[in-house]
Amino acid sequence: MKLEEYVYRGAKKLRCGYTTGSCAAAAAKAAAEMIFTGHIAETVRLMTPKGIMLDLDTVDVGIGDEVASCAIVKDSGDDPDVTNGVKVYTSVRLISSGVRILGGTGIGVVTKAGLDQPVGEAAINSVPRRMIAGAVMEIAEKYGYSGGFEVTVSIPAGTELAQKTFNPRMGIEGGISVIGTSGIVEPMSNTAVVETIRAEANIRRAAGQRNMLLTIGNYSEDYVQKQLPFSLEHSVTCSNFIGEAIDIGMELGFESILIVGHIGKLVKLGAGIMNTHSSWADGRMEVLIICGLLAGADTGTLKKLPDCATADAAMDILDGAGYLERTAEILSRRMDSYLRGRVHDEIPVGALAFSYKRELLVKTSLADELIRAITEEENG
Repeated sequence: MKLEEYVYRGAKKLRCGYTTGSCAAAAAKAAAEMIFTGHIAETVRLMTPKGIMLDLDTVDVGIGDEVASCAIVKDSGDDPDVTNGVKVYTSVRLISSGVRILGGTGIGVVTKAGLDQPVGEAAINSVPRRMIAGAVMEIAEKYGYSGGFEVTVSIPAGTELAQKTFNPRMGIEGGISVIGTSGIVEPMSNTAVVETIRAEANIRRAAGQRNMLLTIGNYSEDYVQKQLPFSLEHSVTCSNFIGEAIDIGMELGFESILIVGHIGKLVKLGAGIMNTHSSWADGRMEVLIICGLLAGADTGTLKKLPDCATADAAMDILDGAGYLERTAEILSRRMDSYLRGRVHDEIPVGALAFSYKRELLVKTSLADELIRAITEEENG
């Protein structure tokens, strides 16, 4: 059954869905019910942590002696989720006591410290585990059962789907994670991205890393590999969420933070814009015009900048007029000021911005110091 809950993103009305955690919990509840009734449960009702009730259809039902299994088809609503449409299976077996939750086919295994579950455990996060345990214990109470349950969660498509996620990079091997904190998928939500940043940062911190390296994406990572004296083993990919990543670094106790990114993204730091997605804010040309003006650029040069589609093109104009070096110096100071404000001057923070034509374009005052710190830490 489709969930008829909606959110608005800008002017768009988008339908919500439900998480893999909700699927696993609902399938576990249905399977537990079938053990005691011996009858197929075609639907199951589940209350999510968000307080939204789900009525879900079961598929692929199987009933045996003190064991039952079924699947729920994941519905991500209007969110572009790679797990949309996959079947989340649970098999429930009666045991003497407690609730034991296991990962089956397609469920990844945690291989790095710092994630939601300990190393060696199935990548079924804490909230889904609580949802699953609560669901089967609800059935136990309903039928006066005082024993326990063994619940095995499987997502057969998970092994292949994992290659389309951040899981391998984050140390979850062999499949995907069962996740979700509210039980509900809100389309185009930033929460999942920020939690991925937090998880990766937790891994780095748990491994003993003291200095945080933030990269924006593929271009940043290529630059690090080709131009900087350390490996990507230190990096946390923050995408457009620079401000949130800095906050996470502070929260986790990193001693310094260095951001490496293309000028087209990092120029926005010169206006204090800490989410660099174009839908959040642009301001690239406005920042360059202000910095160019302070650098003494003539009006004719500055009037050409608003027509530029990219920061690289604007830099070409400033370079041709002889103002690039001074403009970059002023931009560096503005970036420095806003970054220091974000961390309240509590730890060293800096940024390094490159362009396609000019390998190194802008470097804040502490960037070299932070590069040395990361290099020394990596080299032991």
